[in-house]
Amino acid sequence: MLLTGFARPELLASTEWLAEQIGKPEVRILDVRWRPDGSARDVFSAGHVPGAVYLDWRRDLIAEGGDATNAILLAPPDQVAASLSAAGVGDGTTTVLYDDTLNLYAARTWWSMLAYGFGSTRLLDGGWPAWLAEGRPVSNAVVPPAQVAFTPRANSRIRLTTADVRGLLGSGDTLILDARAPAEYRGLEGNARRLGHIPGAINVPVGAMRREGSQHVRDAAGIRDMLLRANVPRGRRMVCYDGSGVAAAKLAFVLALMGYDDVAVYDGGWAEWGDRLDLPVDR
Repeated sequence: MLLTGFARPELLASTEWLAEQIGKPEVRILDVRWRPDGSARDVFSAGHVPGAVYLDWRRDLIAEGGDATNAILLAPPDQVAASLSAAGVGDGTTTVLYDDTLNLYAARTWWSMLAYGFGSTRLLDGGWPAWLAEGRPVSNAVVPPAQVAFTPRANSRIRLTTADVRGLLGSGDTLILDARAPAEYRGLEGNARRLGHIPGAINVPVGAMRREGSQHVRDAAGIRDMLLRANVPRGRRMVCYDGSGVAAAKLAFVLALMGYDDVAVYDGGWAEWGDRLDLPVDR
């Protein structure tokens, strides 16, 4: 698939492009496939893109502990810097991320890196399933990368807290985008103490951002039409959220791909907002 029509095609890596980069020292490939039962490292060992390094985004890039909610929050800079340095990601490198789950975890990793100032990152279009389907080379070699220096530079503009989002309610300059499925947005289902959505939020389901029947990103014209129908114009600040910050990061990635240049993620999302009885909710 030709990655045409996107404002920032450099955010995506085609399988052809990645195949040509394997072995180049300035390119790091991170396998961020994840399994709730902890078996993802075994999945990686059984086969991965040659030269890839496994990164457990949930363990390495997420803060431990915290409050009593189920929110998944970005880890502090020292933890993120140590994890990425150990994976061979450092200043001056280009990183390619992939998973086998619609690039949801890859997008969360992309956003986590961007939140600490690392912008030279691409997502593999189609992810691991596309790589396999095309008969690309597969390796089971696990070679520890040389550690490099990753210098975190926090970007508070793209990472918002509950207090930040509450302060934006009613703002004419900001659109709040709910990346969850329509049933969750409407308050028909969910896992938080309360169901519904943040007042004023527009539902833009991230599941509709993929090409039907594959894990490739939807074509640019299709995404553009979808955003227009949802009344998501350019020129305003966008704040994305979902239940845990994963689908929200994928929506933020797609918006960046389409050229939206002021996009933030509410790091806490509905897991935090829905559990707070002091916050307003619409259904």
